[in-house]
Formats: sequence, C-alpha cells, structure tokens
Amino acid sequence: MANTLLMPKATAVWLVDNTALSFDQIAQFCKLHPLEVAAIADGDAAQGIKGMDPVITGQLSRDEIAKGEADPQHRLKLSDPKVRVPESKRKAPRYTPVSKRHERPNAILWLVRNHPELKDAQVSRLVGTTKSTIEQIRNRTHWNSSNLVPMDPVTLGLCSQIDLDIEVQRADRGREQPAAPVGDTLLPASQTETLSPESAQAQPATGDESDAELDADKVFAKLSSLKGTSQESDADDQQ
Repeated sequence: MANTLLMPKATAVWLVDNTALSFDQIAQFCKLHPLEVAAIADGDAAQGIKGMDPVITGQLSRDEIAKGEADPQHRLKLSDPKVRVPESKRKAPRYTPVSKRHERPNAILWLVRNHPELKDAQVSRLVGTTKSTIEQIRNRTHWNSSNLVPMDPVTLGLCSQIDLDIEVQRADRGREQPAAPVGDTLLPASQTETLSPESAQAQPATGDESDAELDADKVFAKLSSLKGTSQESDADDQQ
C-alpha cells in the first residue's frame, strides 16, 4: 500500500498558517496546485477547514520543515508510517476460461453424484457457477440434462485437487459421526495375543456350557430306576 498524505487540504491550511514554506513546496507536498495554495493563504479557498498538524499525525517531521524553510528548492518528504496496515485482498470469483465453460455442467453433475455432502456454496466456489444452475442439475431440470456426462472437475482443469480436498474435508467436519456399535464386540488383537491356553479355558463358558459336568453314575442310576418303574407298571397292566 502506497504511503499517501491524509487530508491534504487541512494539512495545507496548517502549513500556510504555521510555517514559512513556499506555496510551491506546500503544493508539492499536499498534491495541490500552487494557485490553490495561494488561494488558501488569501482566504479565498478552504474556508471553514480546520488545519491539521502533519507533525502530530507523524506524516512530516520538524527537521523536514526546517530544511524546507531554509532551502526553497527542498522538496518535502512524507515520513514513513509507524504502523503499516496490510492491504485487504478481495477475493475475486473464480474465473473459468471460455473454452472450458461448457464443461461446467458435467463437473457439477460429477460433484453432486460423488460428493453429495458438498453444499451449493462449496460447489460454486470449486467450478465458478451459480446456485440456481447447481439446483437445476441436481433436480434434473437443466435444459441439457439428457446430454450431461459426469466428469471430474480436476481433470477438466476447473479446480485443483487441493481445493477439492479442502472443501470435502470441510463438509465432512459438518456431518454427524456414525454411532459406536452397541453390544458385544470382538476383543482387539492386543488383548487376545496375551492370553494363554490355560487362561482361555479358565474363562467362564456361556449358554449350556455353563452347566456343571454330568456324573455318569448318577445318570445310569436314574435310568435304572426309570426302567424298574416301567416294568412294574407293565406287570400291573397284565394283572
């Protein structure tokens, strides 16, 4: 940003009233015409304008004024600002070459199908289009919908892969994360690798395996008693 004088007429009024600088020097410093400076001195111009001290504002030093008063040929130099304000950069809309503009609908269709998480504003930034066009292609109401073929905008040169990745990451951050699985899950390998066969057998069984081991003698005794009871019932039936 170029260093420019603030309020040149107010500064000229102050220099005319408070210094012995020539009209040419004041005109050169304030970017005015010498006749305009003479009119200010005569009271014919800049009436009602309050003079502004350029020394207080840091735009001119006392030494520089003294040099100018001593030498009428000296050209006053504007002091360097103590604080530099960065120039604001206004981001212009993405420019699409004329030769590639007919490919934008195909790129929009590709983005809508492959990245449905992208918002219309993000698609517009990537390929330089309008929201109404995006909506028409998404709803299949575009005048050329039947002839559109989805094509990667990076391949077409409409945007860079970095820009596409950034927009996809932004869209992913706004989406809900999938819920954690509910219920029993397999143990991670880091835990199962440390288990020995003995410790695995010592784990409690589930379902029917949790029942106590069967005693063979008790089973045969039970079967014998049931068989005896059945024979006695047959004998009673024969009698």
